Formats: sequence, structure tokens, C-alpha cells
Amino acid sequence: MKTLARGISALSCCALLACACAPAGQARRADPGPSQGAPLAADTPIATVEGNPLIAPAGWSVAVDGPATLLSPPEGGSRIALVDLRAKDADAAVAAAWAAYKPDAAWPLLVVNPQPDKDGWTDRRAYNYQTSPNEKRDVVAMTLRAGELWTVVIYDMDQAVGEKRGAAVALIFDRLLPKGFARESFAGKRAHPLDAARLAQLSAFVESGMKQLGIPGVAVGLVQGGQVVFADGFGVRELGKPDRPGADTLFMIASNTKALTTLMLARLVDEQKLTWESPVTALLPGFKLGDADTTRRVLVKHLICACTGLPRQDLEWLLEYGQMTPEGAMATLAKVQPTSGFGEMFQYSNLLAGAGGFVGGHVAFPELELGAAYDEAMRTRVFEPLGMRATTFDYARALAADHARPHSQDVDGRTALALMEINYSVIPLRPAGAAWSNVRDLLAYVAAELAEGALPDGTRYLARETLLARRAPQVAIGKDAVYGMGLMVDSTYGTPVVHHGGDMIGFHSDMLWLPEHGVGAVVLTNGDPGWTLRDLFQRKLLEVLFDGQPEADAALAARAKNYFENLATQRKLLTVPADPAEVAKLASRYANDALGGIAVIRAGAATLFDCGEWKSEVATKKNPDGSVSFVTTAPGVAGFEVVVGAGEKRTLVMRDAQHEYVFTEVGAK
Repeated sequence: MKTLARGISALSCCALLACACAPAGQARRADPGPSQGAPLAADTPIATVEGNPLIAPAGWSVAVDGPATLLSPPEGGSRIALVDLRAKDADAAVAAAWAAYKPDAAWPLLVVNPQPDKDGWTDRRAYNYQTSPNEKRDVVAMTLRAGELWTVVIYDMDQAVGEKRGAAVALIFDRLLPKGFARESFAGKRAHPLDAARLAQLSAFVESGMKQLGIPGVAVGLVQGGQVVFADGFGVRELGKPDRPGADTLFMIASNTKALTTLMLARLVDEQKLTWESPVTALLPGFKLGDADTTRRVLVKHLICACTGLPRQDLEWLLEYGQMTPEGAMATLAKVQPTSGFGEMFQYSNLLAGAGGFVGGHVAFPELELGAAYDEAMRTRVFEPLGMRATTFDYARALAADHARPHSQDVDGRTALALMEINYSVIPLRPAGAAWSNVRDLLAYVAAELAEGALPDGTRYLARETLLARRAPQVAIGKDAVYGMGLMVDSTYGTPVVHHGGDMIGFHSDMLWLPEHGVGAVVLTNGDPGWTLRDLFQRKLLEVLFDGQPEADAALAARAKNYFENLATQRKLLTVPADPAEVAKLASRYANDALGGIAVIRAGAATLFDCGEWKSEVATKKNPDGSVSFVTTAPGVAGFEVVVGAGEKRTLVMRDAQHEYVFTEVGAK
């Protein structure tokens, strides 16, 4: 469950350009530039002007303009430029690249984030530029050097295009390597036993990461050869208290719930209650999407394949959930319109994944309401058979047990307790991300995956072909990764890694396994930016298992440094408490049909936005285009941004990458 705190609008460039995205910006008309070639009929290997190889995505156009290779998506108005040149240093290379690509560009430079060497590239630096929210644009540059040659990547993308075509963007960068360079591969290698010395390396990595990232607590589990070789915790369950997390400590596992949900569906396949090819409308006649043709075509496998063309629409459950039910969440789907063709590309949809679980629950227990049916289906088909005794969707039960509390950074970058209230938002959509679990239970699940459906005593829990169908490619996420049914398979380093991550406010997790080597892992964290630790743990595990090149530690140190530098940079743009002159212009209450209401509360010098289910103090930010934003600052929800609308009526505008929501003054005509 990716959260807005990580940046819904700019996920692609964050991941691909070293997690160093600028905030959203203002769309300006693309310059005409050189004429584009015809759209490519298929993914096509090409090279930059100086011969660095990459893959251009199908449907995109390629042009060469002097030293620049320009890749343009079908929508137009967006580009990725790769500029080869020689320069004395990174700053000079970036200046020359802009002169070659768009000499009149005038976005202010916010911050420069150095990155460690990787994949044959040195002098890697990410340059973040400040755009205005109304531009709806992300602009980042990245320097890469191989020998005397620099390649500067400029990501100049409309946010809607960047999110929708994130997999295509990943394809471009997955194989952008220096000419003649071969990436490290572990294909054909045998994994080392995770003995005491190797476990110590992993433990040291976790402890160092916690310290650098400000994460209070982490729990880790490892299994190899059918045996648990490590299951323990580090740090504390709650900042300021001494209790350590352990193998039995509950954390929210967010989108890792999806893999458990598809396991329940697999059990129903084995029971012949449905098939992966069953039309959803035949199982739940009331199922409806915003597009009739898409509704008709959706099969069970499509509910959890992120391949139907339906986009993220997370704000509609993150902000308006107080009275929401599973039936209400399903009704929201009836308003969701596809933004790409069916099966054409990866687009992650929590709403659709939630529907997958509710459809399975309804098939198993048609007499129960959707939420209760899903809960019972998970209990009887997954939790009890696998011995996952602590895993639950019952928040009261979880919070009364041994559990971790969520943490995030406050507006000044200090780690604090996060706003827990917003984590209740996923309950009505729980198949997509509401489970609480612990290392012990999740290792039981991972062991069943590694055993291809067999239990420790040899009993067959699930048919092998049914279990493995969940890993079959449904849609590409780049050159080296695919999405199946609630599971990703990543072969970047030659050996497949099956995994899924999970992100809610203050909770970030991953569970992964290497099917060729009988090794699996679980990482649970109780603090932002836990996504960095869980992401890089996968690389560190590969290094430890295969004596790989040491990259994870340097990457972690760089990401931690950049994260806090970026927070500090953003803090300089904010006025806290909010500017009284701008606050005075606000109405006392606003409303939007989809997202509900915002009440403006003045508490002394502070101004709070109360969304009903949760509230936060807000800061003001003046944008380069002259507009004014109000930005939430509470730990865990910092960064929700609303822009003061122009016009006679008093309005506030909130956006995700592909949608815009206008809040209008209550009582205004």
C-alpha cells in the first residue's frame, strides 16, 4: 500500500532517479524540438549518441538532436532526454545538457543529491528542481559518468504520464548501462549457508540502517533450506520506551496483504469454486467499474494483476473513510475510469485489489456481508492452515497485543510518533493492505511459498501449479521485473526474487524469497523512511548469499543522507505557523463530493485542516508561479498539499498524479 507520504505523483522518477524527486510542478507547453520518429511498434534496443545501450519502449518515439537522445511517450508534452557530452564536472555537465535540451528552462534548483557508484557509472548526482503544483510536472536531472564521457538524464514529465507509464520509464533505465559494461549476475551461483558470520552482516546492516534513517524498530526473519535461521528484532517498539520488537511483535504489513489475499483465491481455485479465468460479474453480479467494456472483460486474475488500465485513486479512501464499508469501497470502483488500454501497462490499483479479496470472500461465504465473508475466507483458507495464529484484520486485537507503533518525521525532520488515525482508512479496503502480522507468521507463509504449496509435515496445502500461477507474468514493470497476481518477480541480478512490499503510515515491510535457492526473508519496520531499509535489504541479502559486490551499504548511506537533506530543503520552503495573511483569505469550511470536507481550524498561532477522520497543522508555501499552497505537517501525513484556487469562489485544489479534486467553500453559490 503505497502512501501519499512517499509521493503518489512522482513514484517513477523517485525510484529511477535515486529517490530524489522534486515536488509537483506546473505544466508548460513542450518546445517543438526536433521532429520525432514514428512510434515504435515494440520495445526496441537503441543507444545514446555515444553508444550507451538502453531499451526504448513500444509506443514511444525517439529523436536525436545533437548530443541528445530524446524519448517521448505517446501523450506528448513529456520527455526523457539522455545527453552525452564531455565536461569538467557534474555541474558543468548538467548545465551543458540543459543548454542542449531546453536552453530556456528556468525551474529553480532545489537540492543536489550525490549517489554512490553503480552499474559502471560514477559521479552520480541527482538534481531536483522546484516546480509549481499547478504545473503538474516533475523535473529531475541525473549525472552519470563512464571514463571521460558524461551522460546526463533529464526527466521532464507530466505527472499523469509519469505515473501511468512508470513501467515504461523503468524499462528505459533498467538497461541504461555504459557502453561495453555487463551488470553483475548471480545466475548459476550457489547460495552460501546463512551461518553466524553472514547473519551478523545482515544484522549490522539493519542496525546501521535504523540509525541512519531514524527508524525506531525493525523485526527480521530468515528461512533457508526449510529451517528458520533468524527471527528477532532490533531497536524499540515505540520511541522513548524500552520494549524491543521480536518475532511475535505485530506490525501493519500493508500491501503484503495482497499476496495473502491471492493465496486465498488460489485455495478457491483448488476447491473449484472459481478459476483464474472466471468472469468477475459471474461471481459478483453487482461488480461494476466506470467503464462498461472493462467491467465485462475483467476476470479473477485481473483483479490483482495491476494490468486493467485502472489508475491509482487512493485519495478517495485515504481522506473519506469514516463511514466507508466494503460495499462502499466497491461502489467507488464504479466511478473509476481506465486511463490506459486493458492489459497494456502496469497501473497499480488498491481499489481493484480490494475487490479481488471481497469477490473471493463472497464466493466462499455468500451469505455474509463482504467484509465478514473476506475475513472468514482468510481465516479458513490461509491463516489457520498455515498456522498464522497472530495475523489479523482486527485493529483492537492487534493493538491489545505485542505490537509496534508507527513513527515518522515531524516538520523539522525529528522522528516522532506518526498519525495512526489514517491507517484506519484501509479497513474498508482490507484485502489490499489492512493485515497486522509478525515475523513468525510471515515466515510460515514464505516457507509454504518456497515449498511450492507443501506444509512442513509434507501435507499438500495447495496444488503446485495453482500456487505458481500467481507468479506468472501478467504485466511488465520494466525489463527485469514483472507483476503477477499480488506478487512481483525481479530478475535484475540473474536469479529470480519473488517479493512484495507494503507501505502505510509509519509501517513499511517486505517479504521475499529466492525460489532457486530455498531462501526467504521478512522485514518489518515501524518508521518512515522504512521503505529504504526494506528495499535495500533485498540487495544486501544477495550480496551476503553470493559474495556480491558491496553496494547496499553505500546506497543506504546515500539515501538516508538525501532523505534528510530533502526534508530540510522542503522545510525552508514552508512558513510554520501558516502565514496569517494567507489564512485570513480562507473560508471556514470546504467540501468535495469525492473526498468529503475540510474544516479550517485556528488554534492560537497554528492553523489546522480537519478532514473529519484526521487533522493536521498546515504550513503555507509560495510557489514559483505565484500560487499559494497549504501543506500538512503532522508526522506521517506531512506533504498533503492543497493549492488555493483562482477565481471568484473560494476553492482549494488537491491532486494525485492523474486526478484533480476541487474543494469549494461550503455555502458558496
